Amino acid sequence: MNSNLTPQKIAKMIDQTLLKAYVSDEDFRTFCEESAAYDFKMVAINSAPVKKCREFLGGSDVHVGAAISFPLGQTTIETKVFETETAIREGADEIDYVVNIVELKNRNLDHIRREMKSIVEICRKAGVISKVIFENCYLTREEKEILCGIALEVKPDFIKTSTGFGTGGATVEDVRFMKSLVGDEIKVKAAGGIRDLDTALAMIEAGAERIGTSAGVKIVEELRERLTAEG
Repeated sequence: MNSNLTPQKIAKMIDQTLLKAYVSDEDFRTFCEESAAYDFKMVAINSAPVKKCREFLGGSDVHVGAAISFPLGQTTIETKVFETETAIREGADEIDYVVNIVELKNRNLDHIRREMKSIVEICRKAGVISKVIFENCYLTREEKEILCGIALEVKPDFIKTSTGFGTGGATVEDVRFMKSLVGDEIKVKAAGGIRDLDTALAMIEAGAERIGTSAGVKIVEELRERLTAEG
């Protein structure tokens, strides 16, 4: 384990997620208060509750992250642009959007390129972090390479393994492969199925600089307990 990794440092690598189909306002309030208490990097939510979560976080420096065209990515570029602009206007500090996998499979790479460029440019102008969700469980190795190549042209801040709603989540192999293709030009976010400290550490070791998880509290507490036990 990285000897310099403290509970505070790993918390600042965590995008704590609450993306369920039904969440009450009280659930969101508790979630935001807990995220602020642990000082996570971001709360990852659907785009509709951005404004209320911004309010629930108060003066905290925890970012609000909006999931765009989530989880299937099957909306038009114009729709994704509108959702992105609305989320930013309502207080989103980060945007995680899902690529149109159908158009990727059809090898309509101009569509993928225009989609990515449109959203990344909006984020860049607004000073907002952009992340592109690949959903690797549905992609071939060649398709992952294609997406990484387009990302190197467009330069989003992050490329991301998964939504957590597909047939598979993040794998160490995918994180390592994506990082090997983009190097230091773009950061990698691992998300989907990361529910404990050891899995999170493996993703970080493979090159992930953000961890998307609903188990952020558990991960931080596991690290705290392990460091205490080690003296």
